[in-house]
Amino acid sequence: MRNYLIRATGTLITSSIIFVIVFLNAPGAAWSMDQHDWSDQEKSILRSLWIGSLGPLPVDPSNKYSDNPGAAALGKKLFFEDKFSGNKKVSCATCHREDYFFTDNLPLSHGMDTTPRRSMPLIGVAYNSWFFWDGRTDSLWSQALGPIENKLEHGISRTMSAYIISKYYRTEYEGIFGPLPDFMEETFPHHARPALDDPDALKAWVLMTPDQREEVNKVYVNMGKAIAAFVRTILPQPSPFDRYVEQILAGETLSSRMALTDAEAAGLRLFIGRAKCTNCHNGPMFTNSDFHNLGLPPRENVAPDMGRASAITQVLSSQFNCLGKYSDAHPNDCPELRFIDTSNKKYEGAFKTPTLRNVTERPPYMHAGQFATVREVLKFYQSQAKNPELGHAGLTDEELDLLEAFLHTLSSPLTSLQAEVK
Repeated sequence: MRNYLIRATGTLITSSIIFVIVFLNAPGAAWSMDQHDWSDQEKSILRSLWIGSLGPLPVDPSNKYSDNPGAAALGKKLFFEDKFSGNKKVSCATCHREDYFFTDNLPLSHGMDTTPRRSMPLIGVAYNSWFFWDGRTDSLWSQALGPIENKLEHGISRTMSAYIISKYYRTEYEGIFGPLPDFMEETFPHHARPALDDPDALKAWVLMTPDQREEVNKVYVNMGKAIAAFVRTILPQPSPFDRYVEQILAGETLSSRMALTDAEAAGLRLFIGRAKCTNCHNGPMFTNSDFHNLGLPPRENVAPDMGRASAITQVLSSQFNCLGKYSDAHPNDCPELRFIDTSNKKYEGAFKTPTLRNVTERPPYMHAGQFATVREVLKFYQSQAKNPELGHAGLTDEELDLLEAFLHTLSSPLTSLQAEVK
């Protein structure tokens, strides 16, 4: 049932439907007559989810260029540049589409080839501490570097990336990061990279002088830091849910009843209450940014994925982590890495909780696109009675309808400090 005031027309519902209201308040009805009456404790939870509580962009101490407008402008160009790929057709934007809330619509992302996971949304990703589904990097700039040398994604080397920067972006780069050498093939083999999966590329990398390898790495790192400066500005705008909470907190009862329907408000009540969704989807970005094993079914013809368990060693050993030589941070600025939980067994099959902002607009779902619709996700959760990570097993199908109705209220346009995006 809609609110007393229909949102589209403002028409007052009178005694002609009183019998419906009485029915909905009967024992066993789907929701009570007034879903818009919130206790002080519930208002506190709503405030914690409200976009107004998001706060300013967090400082990235490992990237001194993170708030440099010039770096962000260059990073935007690099993000959409398909020269950084083996076939000259793949860019960051291939798997993080501007028209699809900076993810894509594929169960498994496809760059140079098909990957074993789907792309994560980049909405508000600057508020995260770990990156990728498994958290194998600890900064947005180091995350930007991973796909470049991955044969399934961009499929080129860091040396070729440095050459492309020097040939096509020299002026912008030097205006931010300083002078560039000439990365000619004769002294900098363009396929050279420290790759254990490519002996020829590794040999070419080892045969370069230490100074040459360092020149390449510096440009490669700065490329990642520029891309991160752009990506960190991709942010959600207020959604119907946020406007509703703002009105509730301001005591504007009538306006709030027009912002969400009774069904949507009932779904919100379930979300913060009995459904226990906020155990994992909390805060203004609707994620705890932690890792959970949900007992998801594997995809056919995809190798078993250990998730976070296999990523812990990767992030600790990465030359591009917060404690590495290319980080701009002081060691005391890297608490996540210094105090990382190294319990591999605990994190087997665990993946990062994604944001629910715009969730209904960007199927499919889960780390390998196992579910095509939000409803399938909710039905799966409902079936997992013995999984301690989930609390949805006692919900009825009608209550799943309400939760799904609420999730639609989390959609909003996106903006970037570099350009308006949809």
